[in-house]
Amino acid sequence: MSYDASAIKVLKGLEGVRHRPAMYIGGTQSEGYHHLFKEILDNAVDEALAGYATEVVVTLHKDGSLTVEDNGRGIPVDLMPEEGKPAVEVIYTVLHSGGKFEEGAYKVSGGLHGVGASVVNALSEFTIVEVFREGKHYRIAFSRGEVTEPLQVVGPAPKGRTGTRVTFRPDPQIFGDLRFEPAKIRARLREVAYLVAGLRIVFRDEVHGREEVFLDKGGVASFALALAEGEELLSEKPFFLKGQQDKVEVEVGLAFTKGYNTELLSYANMIPTRDGGTHLTAFRSAYTRALNQYAKKAGLAKDKVQPTGDDLLEGVYAVISVKLPQPQFEGQTKGKLLNPEAGSAVSQVVYEKLLEKLEENPRLAKLVYEKGLRAAQAREAARKARELVRRQNPLESDELPGKLADCQTENPEEAELFIVEGDSAGGSAKQGRDRRFQAILPLRGKILNVEKAGLSKALKNAEVRAMVAAIGVGIGGEEEAHFDLEGLRYHKIIIMTDADVDGSHIRTLLLTFFYRYMRPLIERGHLYIAQPPLYRLQVGRRVEYLYSDEELAQKLKELEGKSYEVQRFKGLGEMNPEQLWETTMNPEKRVLKRVELQDALEASEVFEKLMGQEVAPRREFIEEHARFAQLDI
Repeated sequence: MSYDASAIKVLKGLEGVRHRPAMYIGGTQSEGYHHLFKEILDNAVDEALAGYATEVVVTLHKDGSLTVEDNGRGIPVDLMPEEGKPAVEVIYTVLHSGGKFEEGAYKVSGGLHGVGASVVNALSEFTIVEVFREGKHYRIAFSRGEVTEPLQVVGPAPKGRTGTRVTFRPDPQIFGDLRFEPAKIRARLREVAYLVAGLRIVFRDEVHGREEVFLDKGGVASFALALAEGEELLSEKPFFLKGQQDKVEVEVGLAFTKGYNTELLSYANMIPTRDGGTHLTAFRSAYTRALNQYAKKAGLAKDKVQPTGDDLLEGVYAVISVKLPQPQFEGQTKGKLLNPEAGSAVSQVVYEKLLEKLEENPRLAKLVYEKGLRAAQAREAARKARELVRRQNPLESDELPGKLADCQTENPEEAELFIVEGDSAGGSAKQGRDRRFQAILPLRGKILNVEKAGLSKALKNAEVRAMVAAIGVGIGGEEEAHFDLEGLRYHKIIIMTDADVDGSHIRTLLLTFFYRYMRPLIERGHLYIAQPPLYRLQVGRRVEYLYSDEELAQKLKELEGKSYEVQRFKGLGEMNPEQLWETTMNPEKRVLKRVELQDALEASEVFEKLMGQEVAPRREFIEEHARFAQLDI
């Protein structure tokens, strides 16, 4: 095949977005789908940050479309001479266009690449933009990036009404049958309401007939308190640190609890920076310096074991928010902030303001520091856990748990660890596996609920110690010295439990453990959940395995009038080794669900609600969702 000029293709306009959507929204699964909503929401929030909008209304329609409306200034509709088109049309059809490049238009903004509106338009089946300004109601419509209805005045604007209303439906040609999930929309709206104190946000869910209003005047301090919901507080009143260096505004909310969990959420111009960045690194450093400085001055630093930053952050829930004119993000999805000036501003503001707060609250300061000292002692216990996994060869050790049936490969990238419920299922799995790359660790009974217990208690639990030893990374947070991803012995860690209520409970206990003490494994995509079948359907000599009641109902409908035999698997132990391999362990046929962390606030709240000390929230959850439970009667 010749390689000449005829082989070169130029993608014009928004063709490139439709050709490679992952470059702009991170992928075409649920996260990318909801990223479209976030881009349009960001534009409305930017109007609020600029001081022109006080309300944002988001409506989820029954046809799957979504409307985002603000009462800001309204997108400009006048003609752009160099383009020969109205500004609103250019913004929605040309990449790298918008009002975010000139400092005079927006002092602070999340959408700085100028691709948000145009990317949403390119990846939507239809987009309708309505603008209310200068007493007129304008409308322009698009489909898959192309204008279908040119800009026109459809009537007068309601008296005093200004702003923008955008309605769009993501394109099924790109996203298949995905739909907007109200829970994800609600989580982002609640997040924004905390970050932009005083902004009224309304969510109208026409699919389920619900309306919610999000309005919070406490800002990031209230946000930190919400993160800590369900925990016993060291102080009912959170710390609110605020300051500015040059053009960088810094706001930090801190809630101190008696618990063992740490939650640090960081934002830049309201955009969640899941991978952190200069502002988060600076916060950790300044927080540690301020506490150590206070402890030294107050005569608290007497213990031989010196607490590290992670020790002092144990039980702390923090929200770090910076606003700056020209943020630099890593990638269009804005996962990491790169600006050095943001780190400098956070470092100065947090150190100075936190010292002031500690001196104003000496009792709380002492409690927080002493808690850090106790955490340092627990870290020493965790260091002993690390000793369990030290060895010369990463896949050979005399110190591995006796019930682990290890695999033969010495390459962790090829190795898989199945954490299996019960000795019976573990026996079938050991016989049915491919011992070349699959290891089996059976668990006896239910592991400790680590949401209620501390690290030191968790390390006394035999099943927890067995997992720590087998996985090989130690235990703790990503940045702690006793957590080492280099020691990871298996790049796929697969939870395999029965498809019943007890199995779901054990799976939840395991997910709680991994979320609280091995979260980097989740963040790097190493944790999976096996999907064993619910039914074995035999028609003549042909055998088929089905994974849901819906699947079975569909098959039986197709087999109406024919002879068949159905077997319901109540547990993994009921399968013989060949069946377990064929349905759940064979890489060519099995179904695995990868565990992902998409919303840290929502995830933390769910674990606290389901597994925490407070009984009332858990009872409410059970009562609300009881109708979804699948019980064997």
